[in-house]
Amino acid sequence: MTEKAVSTTPLSPDELNRLDRAHLWHPYTSFTNPPPVTPVMGGEGVYLHLADGRKLVDGISSWWSAVHGYNHPVLNKAVTDQLHKMAHVMFAGITHEPAVKLAATLARITPEGLNKVFFSDSGSVAVEVAMKMAVQYWHSQGQSQRTLFLSFKRGYHGDTFGAMSVCDPHSGMHHMFHHMLSHQLFADAPATGFEEPFQESHIAKFSQMIQQHRQKIAAVILEPIMQGAGGMHFYSPQFLQRVKQLCDQHQILLIADEIATGFGRTGKLFACEHASISPDIMCIGKALSGGYITLAATLCNDRVSSGICQGDYSALMHGPTYMANPLACAVANASIDLLMKSDWQQKVKRISEQLHHELMPCREFSYVKDVRVLGAIGVVELEKPFNTHELTQAFVAQGVWVRPMGQVIYLMPPFIINPEELSKLTAAVAKVIANMAK
Repeated sequence: MTEKAVSTTPLSPDELNRLDRAHLWHPYTSFTNPPPVTPVMGGEGVYLHLADGRKLVDGISSWWSAVHGYNHPVLNKAVTDQLHKMAHVMFAGITHEPAVKLAATLARITPEGLNKVFFSDSGSVAVEVAMKMAVQYWHSQGQSQRTLFLSFKRGYHGDTFGAMSVCDPHSGMHHMFHHMLSHQLFADAPATGFEEPFQESHIAKFSQMIQQHRQKIAAVILEPIMQGAGGMHFYSPQFLQRVKQLCDQHQILLIADEIATGFGRTGKLFACEHASISPDIMCIGKALSGGYITLAATLCNDRVSSGICQGDYSALMHGPTYMANPLACAVANASIDLLMKSDWQQKVKRISEQLHHELMPCREFSYVKDVRVLGAIGVVELEKPFNTHELTQAFVAQGVWVRPMGQVIYLMPPFIINPEELSKLTAAVAKVIANMAK
């Protein structure tokens, strides 16, 4: 077979779509009957530039990661400056300045006590590392029977096998794999809304489960304050406080999955701050690198790190090839610095107030179940699921990029969005919902 050089000629829109359909398998889609895809040629600010010349306001920050928007000059410079030094180097036996600076920054800005940082290359892997930390901790303490995790229904923690095992086993997107996953413990999802009064009865079943299985539980794992991909549910900070108290009471580790909620999205830098708690282990990702290069991290406190290192296997048994990639760490440093120097609290507050004002009228539609807002997150929950791909294309026709999940239409825009751009998003949501009845 004669080898051919890879063409550097830009593809026409038709050729791009043809080759995409022939070779690419997109997330959560069928290969044999794929839905339409939207060719994107570039981005600027909050806009995605399409191959056909149109531009869309991105309403979900590329799955909640691009908090500064696209093609930001500060982040571009961080990548290119580092590129001229070193794009990648293995992290075993080697260290480098971008990783060291990033770890020190994360130890400073995350909840108190989280001062040990293990880098990985995706949120799912960060969860896997957190689970391995918890199991290895108890093994080192002579309690190797502690291998179970107590999670919550409607929770989501990633697509790899360990992470899938602590996602909702029945109503989540991984139920087809349930028979081959490690069987974990699941408490009812938090039923108390973010601003609703908390009652002790709301956590009674969780309390019963943690007492009943405390000798076998390695850790409780949860998404603090917001259950994301499981339905964008917001719950009471007091509920989270009681979970932490029960974990401490029964000497069980607490893992907080802040991959979706970290870096200001809920109105606090980290969602755990709403409840004034510090978990034993925290997972972060998504907005960590400003949506530029895949990067995640698992942080833990001295109790966990010291406990692991006291055992026969004192090394944490994990090591991704692209762990602490210098390019990713460099842009993460720039992204966090950009965020902390900006008036991000006021930006999120403004977005929150506008989302509340402009989305609440959607409650008048008979097929809208609920409208809720927390920080820079706006949610319109429908009475029943609709076709995600059809709704996505309906939003594209309105000049916005919004990708619903099941019966939830949500907005999580970049923090740099201005009021006019945000109004375009909220107006599109209202119009698409109105057209459903036609």
